[in-house]
Amino acid sequence: MSPSARSTFDSPAPRHIIRVFLCGDVMTGRGIDQILLHPCDPRLHEDYVHSANGYVRLAEQANGSIPAPVAPSYIWGAALDELNRKAPDARIINLETSITRSDSFADKGINYRMSPENAECLTAAGVDCCVLGNNHVLDWGRAGLLETLATLERLGIRTAGAGRDLAQARAPAILEIAGRGRLLVFSFASPTSGVPRNWGATPVAAGVNLLSDCANESVARIAEQVESVRRPGDLVIASIHWGANWGYEVPEEQRRFARGLIDQANVSLVHGHSSHHAKAIEIYKDRLILYGCGDFLNDYEGIRGYEEFRGDLAVMYFAGFDALTGHLASLELSVLQIRRFQLVPASRADVEWMRRTLDRESSPFGARVRLTPDGRLTLRWRDAVG
Repeated sequence: MSPSARSTFDSPAPRHIIRVFLCGDVMTGRGIDQILLHPCDPRLHEDYVHSANGYVRLAEQANGSIPAPVAPSYIWGAALDELNRKAPDARIINLETSITRSDSFADKGINYRMSPENAECLTAAGVDCCVLGNNHVLDWGRAGLLETLATLERLGIRTAGAGRDLAQARAPAILEIAGRGRLLVFSFASPTSGVPRNWGATPVAAGVNLLSDCANESVARIAEQVESVRRPGDLVIASIHWGANWGYEVPEEQRRFARGLIDQANVSLVHGHSSHHAKAIEIYKDRLILYGCGDFLNDYEGIRGYEEFRGDLAVMYFAGFDALTGHLASLELSVLQIRRFQLVPASRADVEWMRRTLDRESSPFGARVRLTPDGRLTLRWRDAVG
């Protein structure tokens, strides 16, 4: 496929192209919850920080005063301009927080929650789907998960990866794209990302859709699940919370698993997250694999350590898919920076740093990252490399 054949987000999409926005971890709990209009009780159960307001103070010491309380749209900042300009057909995030005022915290060291009232920040960004298969959605117990699900249902936001029972946790979010087809979004939580195994949903208990391992048997089981709900013309996304927070290495088992989902379940996109920074991109049989999308929003400003990974930089992934074949048609990336708990435009130097980093990590997988004249990034692969 030549570059000229690929659709872009800066022109009207052909009828057969479905355009999707994705990002990594959206962590709107703890410090971010405190600057919004209706914060939870700030008390924490951490070893060193005992109030969520401590994270607000760290951010302000690093980057300046935050004008709290802020409107629900504040945290998205420049991302809203990008979303309006790109106008994707669907907006999908990994929501890595519980939405609850429950006090039944899990004894795990770090607990993220935002109030149900503050969940209006999700509608401010027009979020269509929250994947919930991750290691923070049950930070405030099963009561917190149930309130999370009820809140998102009230807001009209689809969910996948967690549920009131195993059937709901395994079920995909189904997004209808008017006149073009459906997106099926499956979400999985891997213990390799710190998900406790006892968080797994059961036929009679709420929990996450636990991905116990990356074995071939797991691929086959997922393929059966996909086939049971797929209709002709559906595009399938497998969103997986897996792996360590830091480091660029892609474990061989992840690569085999992602490719297996494409081969056996006909998945168009493997949406990986858990790493606090963006990782390699692979195109396999014209399908997209994002091994780690990085954090998109967090309250880590002012916390020292791992600066070489630039966890302050956030990436917006805009992927276009051919609804007729399920193949990737285009991938464009916008690079932002988290400052004062808000997404702001990244500097030209930071965009170039991200380009070099993603190009270095993706080139062994046959993909190259290029800078566009308007300061954004685009992916080239196979015969389009160069």
